[in-house]
Amino acid sequence: MQYQEFIDSLDQDVCPDDLAPCLQALWYDATGNWDMAHEIVQQMDDAMAARIHAYLHRKEGDDWNSHYWHRRAGSVFPEHMTLEQEWDALVRQLI
Repeated sequence: MQYQEFIDSLDQDVCPDDLAPCLQALWYDATGNWDMAHEIVQQMDDAMAARIHAYLHRKEGDDWNSHYWHRRAGSVFPEHMTLEQEWDALVRQLI
């Protein structure tokens, strides 16, 4: 899937079946279902899932937990990025 196809899919009522789990989490987050996004990454144990987990807790306003998940992911808290920029960077990295 290309970036624009992913963005266009956000207008659909259901998450596309062919998305990898991390992209599914970002899809659910963008369509207003933070809980489903969190549930998906919570069940995974790799660096990218931890990175998305960090983003989700930052979005939730739980910076302490976000910092924890950044350490697990081996990444750095993006202090100079908006949430929208961070989400976009994650999607682009996965596509």
